[in-house]
Amino acid sequence: MEKLNLLTELHNQAQKEAESFYTQGNKAAGTRLRKVMLEIKKLTDDVRKDVQAIKNEEK
Repeated sequence: MEKLNLLTELHNQAQKEAESFYTQGNKAAGTRLRKVMLEIKKLTDDVRKDVQAIKNEEK
């Protein structure tokens, strides 16, 4: 559950950066948005692996 809480925090951060980038034209926010999106991708991959490992243990 800790990873899901972190995912929520990263999502909120991505929304903030996207707002700055798309509406205000802040190019630095675009860089930060890409970085956060990469962190989200890595974290979601970790969650998927964890879920699959737990499912495989139950067999």
